[in-house]
Amino acid sequence: MNKKIFVILAFCLTGTIQGQNMTFTEQDTLRGSITPERAWWDLVYYHLDVSVDPENKFIEGSNTIRYKVLDENKRLQIDLQNPLKIHRITQDGQEVSFETKGNAHFVTLIKEQKIDDLNELLIEYSGNPKEAERAPWDGGFSWKKDMNGNHFVATSCQGLGASVWWPNKDHMYDEVDSMAISVTIPKNLVAVANGILKNVTEHKDTKTFEWYVNNPINNYGVNVNIADYVNFGEVYNGEKGELSLNYYVLRDNLEKAKDQFKQVPLMMEAFEHWFGPYPFYEDSFKLVEVPYLGMEHQSSVTYGNQYVNGYLGRDLSGSGWGTTFDFIIIHEAGHEWFANNITYKDIADMWIHEGFTAYSENLYLDYHNGKRASSEYVLGTRSRISNDKPIIGPYGVNKEGSGDMYYKGSNMLHTLRQLLEDDEKWRGILRGLNKEFYHQTVTTQQIEEYLSTETGIDLTAFFNQYLRSTMIPLLEYKIDGDSITYRYTNVVQDFDMPVRIFIGEKEQWLFPSTTWKTDALVNANALKFDKNIYINTSRK
Repeated sequence: MNKKIFVILAFCLTGTIQGQNMTFTEQDTLRGSITPERAWWDLVYYHLDVSVDPENKFIEGSNTIRYKVLDENKRLQIDLQNPLKIHRITQDGQEVSFETKGNAHFVTLIKEQKIDDLNELLIEYSGNPKEAERAPWDGGFSWKKDMNGNHFVATSCQGLGASVWWPNKDHMYDEVDSMAISVTIPKNLVAVANGILKNVTEHKDTKTFEWYVNNPINNYGVNVNIADYVNFGEVYNGEKGELSLNYYVLRDNLEKAKDQFKQVPLMMEAFEHWFGPYPFYEDSFKLVEVPYLGMEHQSSVTYGNQYVNGYLGRDLSGSGWGTTFDFIIIHEAGHEWFANNITYKDIADMWIHEGFTAYSENLYLDYHNGKRASSEYVLGTRSRISNDKPIIGPYGVNKEGSGDMYYKGSNMLHTLRQLLEDDEKWRGILRGLNKEFYHQTVTTQQIEEYLSTETGIDLTAFFNQYLRSTMIPLLEYKIDGDSITYRYTNVVQDFDMPVRIFIGEKEQWLFPSTTWKTDALVNANALKFDKNIYINTSRK
């Protein structure tokens, strides 16, 4: 898919964000920037064909890359991480040379690269890929066994990058339009990947499972899961018609899965209401059991929450509402809209994935349990906000911002809903996001501009406050008889967000700035601030 790009030419960067000095290496830049060797060609199609040998923790195969030429060039960057090795690269059957620089491999093409031509590269590789030690946070292959001693294998690679297990253009700005995934494994096991299962071919000791993804897909969304799976499913009648829901679980967990996965249609109903149609009807929706907690792999969401509600049985909000739903089913499926449909171009903007998806937990509760449940849940998650560093990270070096992108992000969005005072308009904005940026990679700036335009509010200072600083607005106030004097401190320039208060059943708004302001307020001592608006208060 053709994207607007910004080429970063520097190979070593030093940056400072709110007093934090960060030094980045050449490898960070090669991984995280749109280098000249990436910029001139546009991904169209992948065919990943890989054989997995769980007994020896070994993989081998190839990736066919089809691309469109945007600008004449003959030097092209492919990414594959050690200890995996590229053995050969060919174009039109002719072997081409390449130079390896860490995890980046620079291919020198022979064929003339003419603008608008569609060309292909075949990359053959093999090795023992990095083993994930703490999946999904560190990434790689998880090589486990089930309760019957069968191999139980899965991949995960967000942040670390898909090049940890297969060769590709490992930057989020460019997505293929479609993809084939062929997985050859021992004959007694089942391989599940993204998209639709097209064919299964039996060999003497192995089977090849051929999956096909009809929609654009980001690199880390591609996955392979291998186990003694059993499959069951159902049809969901959604906004775009019939949607196939498929579940792949370990044989011994079938009955537990049939009960726990009843939440999937409830999730789909709530999220189609709030966000619009599921973005990948053509590829079905799958929930696949894995030996780690879970991940938002597109149309192949992985699940390891042990068939209990909450986050491994815990309520992350402390409100009581967090154990009324299975956290992994709801959160990871929410990423189908925010991560897989709308995808960040640079991991510095990862809040677009995690802030909106953490917020989807609240909206799931809102749909099924009402606004009070939603409010109590999101307010409860504030205790998990550390304000250690800004939510947005440095650009061009594959570096994300603070983990506060989850619950500070969701509280920021919850606050914005209050400012709008129109829930149907807010719902229309969320649905509009998924329509406006359907199957696209985006920047924070695009999201900010869209929300400012659609809300009719200049949100520049609002986003600077919550995304680019660690400060929580502090409203200082004094009560004197039937008046209140107040102002903001701990805020960025031009921050003037209004605040809702209640006196008894009466609702009123204050409009603070950084200078003291006095308003008449009958029975001022009885006022209560609306906790749904994310600020701190201090009475003087």
